[in-house]
Amino acid sequence: MIPRKRLDINWADMVSGIGYCLRSPNREMVEQRIERLWSEKGFILPCLSVRSGFDALLQALNFEPGTEILVSPITIRGMTRIIEAHGLIAVPIDIDCNHLMVHPESMAKAVTPRTKAILVAHLFGSYMPMEPILHFAEAHNLLVIEDCAQAYVGDEYRGHPQSDVSLFSFGPIKTATALAGGILQFRDASLCHATRLCQEQWPIQSRWRFLTRILKYSILILLSYRLTYSIFLASCSLFKLNHDRLISQSVRGFSGDNFLRQIRQRPSSALLSLVERRIRKFDPDRIVERARLAEYLIKLTPSLKRPGSRAIKHTHWVFPILCDSPEKLMHYLWSQGFDATQGGSSLSVVEPPTHRPEMNPVEAKEFFEQLLYLPVYVGMSSQDIERLARVLNDSNLIDSKLHSTLLR
Repeated sequence: MIPRKRLDINWADMVSGIGYCLRSPNREMVEQRIERLWSEKGFILPCLSVRSGFDALLQALNFEPGTEILVSPITIRGMTRIIEAHGLIAVPIDIDCNHLMVHPESMAKAVTPRTKAILVAHLFGSYMPMEPILHFAEAHNLLVIEDCAQAYVGDEYRGHPQSDVSLFSFGPIKTATALAGGILQFRDASLCHATRLCQEQWPIQSRWRFLTRILKYSILILLSYRLTYSIFLASCSLFKLNHDRLISQSVRGFSGDNFLRQIRQRPSSALLSLVERRIRKFDPDRIVERARLAEYLIKLTPSLKRPGSRAIKHTHWVFPILCDSPEKLMHYLWSQGFDATQGGSSLSVVEPPTHRPEMNPVEAKEFFEQLLYLPVYVGMSSQDIERLARVLNDSNLIDSKLHSTLLR
C-alpha cells in the first residue's frame, strides 16, 4: 500500500531535534537567527503554532466584542474557535472552486461597519491573487491577515508585502515541517511588538514535551514506508480498527480539552532550533519535484476534476480531487494499493453567523463535500503515478457530474 502522505522531514532533522531537546539552546540567540534568515526587516514572531500566533495577534488588536472578521470559507476549525473565544464573529466569504480565490461579490456583501479585518487562506498549495483583497481592504479600512500555512515554498514567497500579517506553519503535515511551530510576519513593527508582548505572558512549553512529540512522529515516519505501512494496515484490519481515523487523529496539532490553554504557550528553544534548521536547509528542488509529479498525474488523467485547476500558481502541497462519491472512490483506491483519504487536513467549512444567513458559502460547501485527497508526494516514482493514473482512469467513479457552479 502506498501511504497517503510522507512527512516532509528526514532522519537527520529528527536526530537534530532530539539533540536540541537534550542541550537546550539559547532562546534569544535562536530567535535572532530565525529573524535574520526570514526577513531583513525583522518584523516576525516565532510561535508554538499559527493558532498560537493568531490568538496572540487578536489579544494585541483587542477588537470590541461583536466585531466581525471576514474569513475564507474553508479554513482550520481552530482559527474560528479562536475568533469566537475573543468574542468576535467570523463571517465566511464564498470561494471560486476553480481558482481557489474568494469571490469579490461575496466580500462586498459581507462587509459592514462592524467589520475590522479579513483573513484569507491560500489552499492546498495554491495562491490566490492578493491585490483585489488588498484594494478592497484599503477601501474599507480592514486589517489583512494572509494565511500561508499551506503555501510555504521557502524564500520564494513570504506573503504579499502589503498584507498586514502573514502566517506560516511548520506543523506536522506542512512543507518543511518542524513537527510544530509557526511564524507571523508583520508589515508594521508596532503590531509585531504588541503581539510579542501578549505572547510573552504565556509559559514556555517544555522541551521534554517536544521530545515526546519527536518520538511520536518518529513512529509515524517509520510507518510511512510501504512495508511497515502494509503491516500497520493488516494489524488494523485484524483488530477491527479504522486506520483512516487513527492516522487523522494522530497528526492533529491540538486535541482534547483545554484548547486555548494548549495553544497559549511559547515555543521551546528546541522547537525554535528545529524551525531554524528547516528554514536554513530548505530545498526548493523538492517543491519542483512535487509539482512535477502532480502535473504528470494531471496530464495522465484528463477527466479528473480538481479544486484550483485554474489557480494562478499551484505548488500542490496536497492533491485533492472532486468526485460525486468520494467514499466509494476512496475504498476502491484502497483496494488497489493507494491510501486516499477524505481527511487529508483539519480543514472545515465556516458556517455563517445566525444573524447573517445570506453569507452561507454555498459553493465552498458543495465542493468540500466532494473532496478526496490522493497520495501524490516526493518519494513516489513516475511509475507509481502512472499506476495511480491507470487505476483512476479505469474507475467509473471519477467522471463526476458536478453542479454547474463548479464548472463555470
